[in-house]
Amino acid sequence: MQKANIGISDKNRQAIADQLSKILADEFLLYSKTLNAHWNIEGPDFHAVHVYLETLYNQQQEIVDTVAERIRAVGHYVPAQLEKYLELTHLSEKSTDKNDSQTLFAGLLEDHESIIIYLRENIKPLADKLKAEGISDYITGLMEYHEKTAWMLRAHLS
Repeated sequence: MQKANIGISDKNRQAIADQLSKILADEFLLYSKTLNAHWNIEGPDFHAVHVYLETLYNQQQEIVDTVAERIRAVGHYVPAQLEKYLELTHLSEKSTDKNDSQTLFAGLLEDHESIIIYLRENIKPLADKLKAEGISDYITGLMEYHEKTAWMLRAHLS
């Protein structure tokens, strides 16, 4: 692959790719957990929740793709092994014996909020320290998406 000449040093591009890889792992795991909720939801609100979860997993799939493309844009290859994602992610897999919307949404909310915190912590360092203002802006938009989704999940749980 030809070296990316985008005004960011090799060292900073590596650090950016490393941060994006962690974000990708979180987003991929959230995608998987959202699919699980969509496939296994039960209860009196099944249809509405099933449809909403389909919207969420489609949005997550798009996010996974765009984060991966950002890694490629800074000149690095994308980690694409489940084993690697499990090493990189900040999220955890928690099994539950309930498949109702309250239980599933509570788990998804916890993950969205965890991602929000991680993204928020990395916005300024990406721009200031690594000179990646565009990626910092992208991460800000991603955080705003997760904030809105968390709000909607929280509203369902109220």
